[in-house]
Amino acid sequence: MEGRIDSEWGRLRKVVVHRPGMEMFLGLLDPTASLYERSFNQEAAQKEHDAMVHALKDEFNVRVETLEDSIKTRAGSNRKAKSTVIDAALKSISFSGDRKEVSTAIKNLKENVDEYDLDYFLNAIILMPKVSVRRARGADAMHVSVTEKDPLANLYFMRDQQAVTDKGIFMSRMSKPQRRREPFLTKILWGLLGLPIVHEASAPGTFEGGDFMPMGNFAMIGLGDRTNKSGAEQMLEYGQSFQEVAVVHQPSHPLIHGNKPDPMIDMHLDTYCNVAGNDTIIGSELLLKRAIVEVYKKGGGAYNKETAKTNLHDYLRSKGFNVINLSTIEQMSYSSNFLCIKDHSILVIDGASAAKKVLRNLSEKARYDPKRYGAIFLHAKKEYQRLASIGQIFPNKKEIRENGIDYIALDLSNITGGYGGAHCMTAVIERG
Repeated sequence: MEGRIDSEWGRLRKVVVHRPGMEMFLGLLDPTASLYERSFNQEAAQKEHDAMVHALKDEFNVRVETLEDSIKTRAGSNRKAKSTVIDAALKSISFSGDRKEVSTAIKNLKENVDEYDLDYFLNAIILMPKVSVRRARGADAMHVSVTEKDPLANLYFMRDQQAVTDKGIFMSRMSKPQRRREPFLTKILWGLLGLPIVHEASAPGTFEGGDFMPMGNFAMIGLGDRTNKSGAEQMLEYGQSFQEVAVVHQPSHPLIHGNKPDPMIDMHLDTYCNVAGNDTIIGSELLLKRAIVEVYKKGGGAYNKETAKTNLHDYLRSKGFNVINLSTIEQMSYSSNFLCIKDHSILVIDGASAAKKVLRNLSEKARYDPKRYGAIFLHAKKEYQRLASIGQIFPNKKEIRENGIDYIALDLSNITGGYGGAHCMTAVIERG
């Protein structure tokens, strides 16, 4: 059923994606401030996104809708929906400078909304332009400056703005201000599609979709830098109805020196743990064993926390899952951020091509901060050299074959520079 999902391995039927545009260009002006991992080629990234969509449609027969086209198609014939988009766009555009010119600009914008197309208004929401005008010498001479305030450079990671559970859609409240406006845009689409929204995470809670995984008869919620305790509690209370939920604490990587962990190493649960089928997990055993799990079981209409704690590796093994281990370099190269198409069939990143770019970026971090990143860089470099010499870089691993996992691998080495793979880039809204 559309808008309700109870497992990560049900047959994939429908996803929504966003092809990155001008907002990615703006994000690449300062990749770190935009929450990207590294600099990358925008044109190549867009082509990689196109290749992913092509594979989903033609290789796996998945229905793929794009965020903008879906909104435009439905809002174009729905006056109330169109008004919602226009109102949001008008609130996203601001003017400053010469008082008379600002007044005229605002008046023209509001009086001529019927002259603009929906692309115009959607771009306004995505880019949030701030227009500054001031007079110059000469007739009609003006200095015009257009800046963007928190453009939605991460919008193409369509997993995170919501989680789709067995009850419906749980809307996120993003942890970082750069991403805070994204769920507003996706919520418009879910409303137009008539999909059930069961709750919207509210302050002080933060929650992001990459931290939720439905697992058939239980679910997992990642807890850490992006999803906090309040967000997890709201998901427990309102978002889903699984009889058991594992709340997984974000682990620190032992090779990162210092008391302050690097949360981007395992930003979301799906960056170090993912599901390839009803009995197979692919993830970093190093991190799985360091991830503390609190188990909640439903009783009397509420969830009660078990007193005993465990780690994610042992917890999943107790549920009957095999674990295919990823090395540090494979995990950092988004190997666990694959998309499960159906039981034992996955769409994955070509790990070898991604690893080269990840290593290059990690070497720069180690050069600037050798005390913090030197050990993990040397470890990852040795792993890459060893795995490349025997031709065993994910997904080309004997463990994949031994566990009967079919896959199609794509070169996503540029677009993953934004900090995510195929799992992060797809809002899955129908399985089964």
